[in-house]
Amino acid sequence: MPPFIYLASQSPRRSQLLTQLGMEHELLLATAEEDAEALEQHIPGESPLDYVQRVTRLKLNAAIRRLQARGLPTAPVLCADTTVALGDTIYAKPVDAEDAVRMLQGLSGQTHVVYTAVAIGTADRCEQACSASEVTFAAMSDAEIRAYVASGEPMGKAGAYAVQGLAAAFIVRIAGSYTGIMGLPLYETAQLLKRFG
Repeated sequence: MPPFIYLASQSPRRSQLLTQLGMEHELLLATAEEDAEALEQHIPGESPLDYVQRVTRLKLNAAIRRLQARGLPTAPVLCADTTVALGDTIYAKPVDAEDAVRMLQGLSGQTHVVYTAVAIGTADRCEQACSASEVTFAAMSDAEIRAYVASGEPMGKAGAYAVQGLAAAFIVRIAGSYTGIMGLPLYETAQLLKRFG
């Protein structure tokens, strides 16, 4: 594995998971001038898998440009993106509480897929992987959904929930990578890091 990497993500969970792997890292965050949200625009007809891989690669390219512009020491950069999909419908981060309620009503009693793509790269090299996991929610009442949304936890989360938080009380079954659902699949990430070793 490389001695250290840059993590281009605001997610505290991704930083914690990298620490769990024993990976030294520094944050390489976008400034207010960068329109990071614009990178997450969905192209009509794009599959959830293609979407999450494309967005992750765009985030990586932007982060490498950021690294070069700041004149920081050279090291690999890690980016990741998570999306929740029910069939071909992408459930991104909710724009407000009502959007979170709508998403959770759609996921209630259903099995959906969580895709997390990871990319590690430098100016002249990129390695990418993707984790796909199934999550089954119990049927949730409107009152339960609204109480959960009122907690504030769904905001800023793909699919309007955090598997490691209060939403765990509604999850019947998981098949796949728990850390992938959290936002950084550790097995795939460790394999990518080894390739940079």
